[in-house]
Amino acid sequence: MTTVRARVTVLASSTVLCLTALAGTATAAPAPDGAPSVAPAGSDAALEASLAGGVPAHVDSRTKSTKPVYDYAGAIRESVYVDTRMDTDDDGVDDKIAVDIVRPRETDAAGVRIPVIMDASPYYSCCGRGNENEKKTYDAGGVIQKMPLYYDNYFVPRGYAVVGVDIVGTNRSTGCGDVGGEDEVDSVVAVIDWLNGRNTAHSADGGVVRASWTTGAVGMIGKSYDGTLANAVAATGVRGLKTIVPISAISSWYDYSRSGGVPYSIDYMPWLGAYVGHDTPACDAVRADLGESDDDETGDYTRFWAERDYVKDARNIKASVFVTHGLGDYNVQTNHFAQWWDALAKNRVPRKIWLGLEDHVDPFEFRRDEWVDELHEWFDYWLQGLANGVMREPQASVEVAPDVWRDYSTWPAVSRTVPVPLAAGKLGAYGKGTVTVTDDPSLTEDTIVATPSEVIAGRQMFLSAPLPATIRLSGTPTVTLRVRSDSVTTPVTARLIEYGEAERYAGVRRTNTSTCEGSSTDYDDSCYYTVEKLTEPSDHGIVSRGWIDAAHSSSLAHPKPLTPGKWTTVTVPLRAQDEVIPKGRTLGLAVTLSDTEWTTPNDTGATVDIDLAHSKLNLPVTAGKVPAPTKIQPLDVDITTPTQRPNLHDPLG
Repeated sequence: MTTVRARVTVLASSTVLCLTALAGTATAAPAPDGAPSVAPAGSDAALEASLAGGVPAHVDSRTKSTKPVYDYAGAIRESVYVDTRMDTDDDGVDDKIAVDIVRPRETDAAGVRIPVIMDASPYYSCCGRGNENEKKTYDAGGVIQKMPLYYDNYFVPRGYAVVGVDIVGTNRSTGCGDVGGEDEVDSVVAVIDWLNGRNTAHSADGGVVRASWTTGAVGMIGKSYDGTLANAVAATGVRGLKTIVPISAISSWYDYSRSGGVPYSIDYMPWLGAYVGHDTPACDAVRADLGESDDDETGDYTRFWAERDYVKDARNIKASVFVTHGLGDYNVQTNHFAQWWDALAKNRVPRKIWLGLEDHVDPFEFRRDEWVDELHEWFDYWLQGLANGVMREPQASVEVAPDVWRDYSTWPAVSRTVPVPLAAGKLGAYGKGTVTVTDDPSLTEDTIVATPSEVIAGRQMFLSAPLPATIRLSGTPTVTLRVRSDSVTTPVTARLIEYGEAERYAGVRRTNTSTCEGSSTDYDDSCYYTVEKLTEPSDHGIVSRGWIDAAHSSSLAHPKPLTPGKWTTVTVPLRAQDEVIPKGRTLGLAVTLSDTEWTTPNDTGATVDIDLAHSKLNLPVTAGKVPAPTKIQPLDVDITTPTQRPNLHDPLG
């Protein structure tokens, strides 16, 4: 669909009323199998009477698009409390889930039922949403006034209701949250059930409230924890949820807290519960249970983590999924979207994916115009039933350089990996014998990558020759190592590095300029700061990292201690990546043991022999090869900005 958008750009200090106008053309297409319908509910006479020629006022039949015809300032704003059948704070009263709604007044008056865009979150009061940390605000009567983010400003005038859900134990909902567990998920399901007439809700004064204004079609969206909830709810298969848009979202809390038995931090789950939830003795007790159940001491995958593993339940998904994630995200790392995407593909879920260079950043910040347009099309298709052709577009869009995007018919580009053999100091050559690495917790990443052609105690580096042709790595690399340890277990860390001078992506920075996405009021404007992308010249870049506890290599649930002195095979899962590596670059694979910068490992002080003939790097590459050097050439690497341990679990992200 070709779209022309009128945008208002203002300095951050300005006070303006921002309006967005939309016009455009699109080629009409027949509705595909499984597409939703725009038809009114069966025998609803009021709805029939409200339709002019069978099409609601907000639908442009020519462009197959919704248009902003409803008054945002006059929209209905209401707050209701949805009933549940759980009492998580053990006070003898079932928990209530606070739900704030903004919807067009005109459709209500005409009896036109509309779909819902929902952002369920624990962050509406503690932390805020978006790059500007917006929080919900209420009028004197306790009714929603400002809904964070631009979703209501943009979509309500186009015939959508926007719903913000305070999950159980947060903001104005009662109860206590269980950090990704069944109670939090059920609190959102209860709201979808209410929107579909299967549950009850009340106003603040106790009056019964029915959602007679909606079709019951729900699309969930959100970044980080919010997107995680969308994944979790979709995995229940709840009826009425038609699509989800998870942004930088967790797919398994086990994999968020640790990597193959190696923890990133200790006691994170109870800490996060306290950060977002109610400060009460009852909730303190719930969080104490989280700390008792997380098995930080063992790193094992237990029933506690299985409850918070949504990948295993992907077979239940009935909604379509639009995934977006940053390839540089080390808060919610890239294994989350990759394993979720694989599960969606296995279960034939309709899907689409955007992958940017960024870290834990919403595409609204770094690709705003295109993102809003694509999201508009996506929701129009899946919630309004408009056959706009969005599902005939390329399935994947990948940022290959700052602000340079390429579309692909599928992701990942390859379904198999190419084995790259290891020899002493060499990548791409078949080796014999063994090399040895002894744990040195004092090694930093800067030290590990800065002297690739030198021998460093505690590290084994394998270097390729300069690449004879450009390669595209697309998917999840792994490192297979046949090892012999003098300890019953040890962490094993692997880093894949590319060496060569280049101007590399270095993050984003907020500007003092904003653009406006939709209509505004004096208490809820639609204007948000833009960001600019930063680059810096450097002579190396980290392609991917990975960690595993050797005893957990064959089973996360039932670890098998190593037998000192005996050989075993360990596979280190690196993080998913999609990167074009130009001709002339040199690849390096660095193997160390414990990593005190990126993880909180159990430093065993182990010494490990690596059997070169039975060890390899497994690369998902589309073409080309990784040649071995005939002789290791010195590489000079300049560390201009020392690496600092990232905040892997920033709740404000």
